[in-house]
Amino acid sequence: MAEDFETMLTGGHPNSLGRTLKVVEVVLADPDRFGDLFACYGSDDAVVRLRTSNAMKRLAAARPDLLVPYIDRLIDEVGALDQASAQWTLAQLFGELAGDMDPAQRMAALAIMKRNLAEHEDWIVLNMTMETLSAWAQDDPDLRTWLLPHLKRLASDRRKSIKGRAEKKLRALGAV
Repeated sequence: MAEDFETMLTGGHPNSLGRTLKVVEVVLADPDRFGDLFACYGSDDAVVRLRTSNAMKRLAAARPDLLVPYIDRLIDEVGALDQASAQWTLAQLFGELAGDMDPAQRMAALAIMKRNLAEHEDWIVLNMTMETLSAWAQDDPDLRTWLLPHLKRLASDRRKSIKGRAEKKLRALGAV
């Protein structure tokens, strides 16, 4: 019998990967188990959800095709999670999956990232969201217009990484 992913992702130090790499190995060997991993986003354990996000990033790099059928669920279910690791992972996954999104999915992903950039305080959420939104703004003048004031605000942030990334993105968008 296959080991339960939630059990595999539970325990240990919250900042460790735990058995995340083993879970990724299992899914890569048996892609039919991807849905079992995705279900771990519904765990009551924040560490399980964090490690699920880490596994998703690794799977997106190795086999993005596994995530494509789950884009709507990423938007609807993961986008609703009040957990920084889920939100920063979403920004990364949206960047990876941009070419696989239909216009409605892209609009929904944009809404999540705009909300996060405007309202979130977590430094990684802000950095990862700036990264994806800036890339998307290269080809989207409306997004660029929306994004520039937010980047200017974040360029004054007291946190070095946020300030530096915002300044870099402003330069890349020709706004400095």
